[in-house]
Amino acid sequence: MSTENANGVLLLSHVGFSFMEDLVATVRKRGLRVYVLSSLPEEQHQQDRPQQLADLADDLRVTDRHVLTPRDVEEYLDALSDTGIRVRCCLTVWEGYRHLMALANARLGVPDLAEKQVLDLRDKLTLRNLIADAGLSRGRACALNPETLAERQREGGRYFVKPVSGIASFGAFPLTAATTWDDLERMAAEARADTVYASVFAADPQPTDPVQPSPSPSPSPGPATSAGPSEGHSEGLGMEFLVEDYVPGREFSFEVIVVDGAPHVVAVHEKCEVTETEGTVLENACVSPPVSLSQEQTGAGIAWVAGVLSNLGLDWGCFHIEARYAPAGWDLIEVNPRVGGSLISPSVAALTGGPSLLDLWLGSLLAADLPAGFLKALRDVSFRPDGVTPSGDATFFRVFFADPGKILQVGLNDDLPLRPAVSHVLLKPGDVVESSSREVFLGQVLWRMPCAERDAVLPELLPASERAIEITYETERG
Repeated sequence: MSTENANGVLLLSHVGFSFMEDLVATVRKRGLRVYVLSSLPEEQHQQDRPQQLADLADDLRVTDRHVLTPRDVEEYLDALSDTGIRVRCCLTVWEGYRHLMALANARLGVPDLAEKQVLDLRDKLTLRNLIADAGLSRGRACALNPETLAERQREGGRYFVKPVSGIASFGAFPLTAATTWDDLERMAAEARADTVYASVFAADPQPTDPVQPSPSPSPSPGPATSAGPSEGHSEGLGMEFLVEDYVPGREFSFEVIVVDGAPHVVAVHEKCEVTETEGTVLENACVSPPVSLSQEQTGAGIAWVAGVLSNLGLDWGCFHIEARYAPAGWDLIEVNPRVGGSLISPSVAALTGGPSLLDLWLGSLLAADLPAGFLKALRDVSFRPDGVTPSGDATFFRVFFADPGKILQVGLNDDLPLRPAVSHVLLKPGDVVESSSREVFLGQVLWRMPCAERDAVLPELLPASERAIEITYETERG
């Protein structure tokens, strides 16, 4: 491979995917080369996906395990450096590799979160109580075990259960009187058997010592807790659960880029439909800017987000901060050190009329070379502290989840009141969807409209959008 003009970006791919096509396009727009490090794809993708990645990238390395390790990252960086390639930064959207991205950027001298900061954010039990101690949350959490499960059920209040370190709402649900320890054992077994998701629920990696040699490859570089497994944490399950006070109110997410301690809220999405099921929480539809917040409430939310980030010492990075608003004020659900999933990044592009959230995150990583121009562009597309957005547009998107069964037909519906700006159908006829405690994405559709027209368009679009993707299954379910 020629190293002439070989400046590029290292992308980390989990089992061959993790929005590689979107990430590659984002990097290519800047005239940079693409270097992809991927863990081994699942068996059904091992013949085709590596070649697809090779066609996308300037260089590709696929490991022989389903999970990347710190040593994989370090060895690939060494190999690229040995051939004269300059890697400008590392980027991934797979939360389970966010600490590896931080490790790589530290080695490259790129401002980013520290590896330990990322791992600490993945520990939702400690995070919840830290934020409560700081007066930024009214809820607290404790480790879930058979005793605390029984105690909370006897108390009869509203509580929520989730993995201490999790992803994609897998195993997150409201606690009820009917919840049993067997339910948790079943979810833990599903997590252990899931090739894609198993590592993000596994026992803790520790931050890589930058002075010492890398540890030997481990099959489980999943999220860590700040002090390792605590006594009584979901013993025997192979993953840890917490139970926390239920956070009331309407749900929102703040899309934030932080540069040198200064947070920039690029978008605020209101989750206008959230379905809490027995084994997970499905976030069905989002609108931005929010429809139920006043300018003052939005401004208060922006100030609250700045307080959360400052309290946690998060001076760099991209964050998808999930929160709820009630008459008592703002409260935290999670701080995710990455772009939001689904159509969050394309929604930001539609709102800005230009850069997506991925564009802005990459820009922040590259901004060490030309920070002034990037910071001006970032400020121009971000909310003001008083809650005013510079965008004259609004977005609405809906996410579709598949039911268990074999898909007979699936496709977009062209009979809708507004033409979609973005649409993805992720499954196809013949696919079989198994019952699971994590959501199974069917597809997603986004609409863009002038802000001044949103209140007139949305009441018709919201119910009509439920049929934007039409699906039939081979057998009817009761």
